[in-house]
Amino acid sequence: MNMAENKEMSDEEIIEKVRNSDQDFYALIVDRYQKKLVRYANNLIRDEDKAIDIVQESFIKAFINLNNFDNKKKFSSWIYRIVHNQAINIAKKYQKETPLLEDWDFEGNDDLEKDFEQKEIVENVEKCLSEIPLLYSEPMTLYYIEEKSYEEISDILKIPMGTVATRISRAKKIMKNICQKN
Repeated sequence: MNMAENKEMSDEEIIEKVRNSDQDFYALIVDRYQKKLVRYANNLIRDEDKAIDIVQESFIKAFINLNNFDNKKKFSSWIYRIVHNQAINIAKKYQKETPLLEDWDFEGNDDLEKDFEQKEIVENVEKCLSEIPLLYSEPMTLYYIEEKSYEEISDILKIPMGTVATRISRAKKIMKNICQKN
């Protein structure tokens, strides 16, 4: 199998290969999720170096516990849950206020005014989000930034889907009120 064919494999197919002693395939999982997971961890703890460490530790933990992964579930939800737990443990350890959004990079183009306006909007959104309790902001971040489904968010946060919907709805209302005040 060549690299292009490998990249088209589902997570579950890759996991099966890794479980069957072809551990080189785990690199595909790392490549597939590393940037997303670092962004997610950074959203939770707002320290990129710690976020990178959390993700590395999470990949190791996932690899060690791969036989415990239930192939009937989505691997992405499982690995996000591991990162979530690691990040929360670090946040508690350092008793640091938990942020909600990372600094966004903008694609380079010649329209600097548009980039500036976009950056200003993002900064305003970050400011508003930073005032929302983590209880509400985390599902909102997973849904809008990480593009996870309600079912995946439910798996990651270990809460019912109805609770996910309620928290996202409340987060939007809180954010609207905060942004209107600012």
